[in-house]
Amino acid sequence: MATAPTVTPDRVGQVTRKPYPNYKVIVLNDDVNTFEHVAKCLMKYIPGMTSDRAWELTNMVHFEGQAIVWTGPLEPAELYHQQLSRAGLTMAPLEAA
Repeated sequence: MATAPTVTPDRVGQVTRKPYPNYKVIVLNDDVNTFEHVAKCLMKYIPGMTSDRAWELTNMVHFEGQAIVWTGPLEPAELYHQQLSRAGLTMAPLEAA
């Protein structure tokens, strides 16, 4: 008795959804901005930023040269990057996370 060949359905019409990529907002160290100004800007422009976290990131910027202050979708990343830049912070270009 012959067996029928196994047929797998084609996936031509199937839609594969990929998540949107995330982007990193990175503040760079400079000789212009004070610790207080950097921390205040982070609390003002980054949603949910606490004082403790802002100071932790500010210290990271100073001692390590940079800090990733927010990661997420492109549109809000562009907004936060622009706001921080306009406030005088030195920013790295947005980069994919």
